[in-house]
This record gives sequence, structure tokens and C-alpha cells, in this order.
Amino acid sequence: MMKKAPALALILFAAVFAYGCGKKGPAEKAGEKIDDTMHEAMDKAEEAGEKIEEAAEEAREKIEEASE
Repeated sequence: MMKKAPALALILFAAVFAYGCGKKGPAEKAGEKIDDTMHEAMDKAEEAGEKIEEAAEEAREKIEEASE
């Protein structure tokens, strides 16, 4: 029985560790929300940048047409 104790302890530790890894704590949940918010902000900034480029291209075309 004494030889089985360390193996049993190791198995119990692994089981508890694996169970703990499956649950998300408040810090991990908050981190995921921050990541999601940052991705949304980056997407919106990219969209805004594209709109600005389109507006600049249209303005450039109008200036070229007016100068002809």
C-alpha cells in the first residue's frame, strides 16, 4: 500500500489540476472581454481608415476633373 500512495497522490493532483484548467476565472473572463473589445475597436478603426481613403480618392478625382 505504501508504494501506491505516491502514484495515487500524483493521479489525484493531475485530476484536480485538469479540472481547474477547465474553469475560467474572473481575470480570464475579463481578459477575453478586453480582447474582444480591442478587436472590435481595431475593426472599426480599419473601416474608418478605408472610408477616409475612399473620400480622399473621390476628392482627388474631383480636383483633377475641375482642373482640366
